[in-house]
Amino acid sequence: MDHPATAPGASGATNPRDHADGPARRGPRPTLAAVARAAGVAPSTASLAFSGAGPVSEDAKARVLAAAAELGYGGPDPRARSLRRGRSGVIGVVMDERLSDAFRDPVNVLTLDGIAEVAGEAGASLLLVRSPLDDEQGAGPIVDAPMDAVVLVGCNVRIDPAVAVLRRRQIPVVAIEADDIEGAVPVQLDNREASARAAAYLRDLGHTAITVVTLPLDAERRRGPVDAAREAEGVAHTTLQRLRGVREEFPDAVAVEAAGSSVEEGRIAGQALFAGDGPVPTAVVAQSDLLAVGVVSAALDAGLRVPEDVSVIGFDGITVDDSLLHRSPIRQLTTLVQPFEQKGRAAARAALAMLEGAEPQPAAFRSELRVGDTTGPVRRTLGA
Repeated sequence: MDHPATAPGASGATNPRDHADGPARRGPRPTLAAVARAAGVAPSTASLAFSGAGPVSEDAKARVLAAAAELGYGGPDPRARSLRRGRSGVIGVVMDERLSDAFRDPVNVLTLDGIAEVAGEAGASLLLVRSPLDDEQGAGPIVDAPMDAVVLVGCNVRIDPAVAVLRRRQIPVVAIEADDIEGAVPVQLDNREASARAAAYLRDLGHTAITVVTLPLDAERRRGPVDAAREAEGVAHTTLQRLRGVREEFPDAVAVEAAGSSVEEGRIAGQALFAGDGPVPTAVVAQSDLLAVGVVSAALDAGLRVPEDVSVIGFDGITVDDSLLHRSPIRQLTTLVQPFEQKGRAAARAALAMLEGAEPQPAAFRSELRVGDTTGPVRRTLGA
């Protein structure tokens, strides 16, 4: 009579080779208590050996780690810890554009560095949440993503449905450079005031024909001239604030919209400015450094000198690859330097404060005008 084979996990003889190459991989997840028993220490000592949060002798730590390796224990189960604390230990970061686009802009990366620095010091993790645009309902993973707090980066009103979801979930919100959002802690930058200072600087240099190359005004990411109707329907907070700052000094300044913050978009906008039959502006205010580099490149392609024929000012203060400007002696943009990492750190501190039941502190930062090689006094009126 045949005998049935022993099912995996059932009692019976085992093959010695099952353990020859290391700990068994099957069965329930090993526990910290089991590791502590195998190492001959208290569970609290085993926990400290893994976390490094308290004094544990080298001998005890070695025994704990050896027992963990033998049992196949990789560390405390984060799900159990979350249940005990009533938190996920995660701060969500929502970018107001698709992540594939967001990480092409150094400003987003540097801001995220600041958030991660403070969150990491507090033992929190970050969850990058794709833009609400990536979901047909306008909410995406924020409906059920495990998050204790959310930092919105570069927001505008198109994420109102997302904010409504976060409110229903009672998740604290911090908003970096956004219109006022009810219940959200603001972290602001002086976009309007800084742009007005840049425009005043150009006026002092004698410029009167100013053009602004703007960031997108809304989710459509159009390219082309910005007329009164287009400006009125714009919703992007940062774009509008920077444009309004220039308009304080030059109310009739021409504006051209780019489809994003990139060198190529700046080049496309610059080609339209410098290749036409009309007058060429003597100065261009670009709403990002990447756009400014593209404008400079287009000016050089058109046979213009920067800054002798055209002055260009950027915004951000990022490190620009010199090879992008290799056709000229330009080594540094004139730009408004913003404190990206400080913004990120302030946002993370506010989020963590709300989680601890403390009063979060709003923050406001100032940009500084750094004069480089791309601006100078008016020499002549081009195209006249």
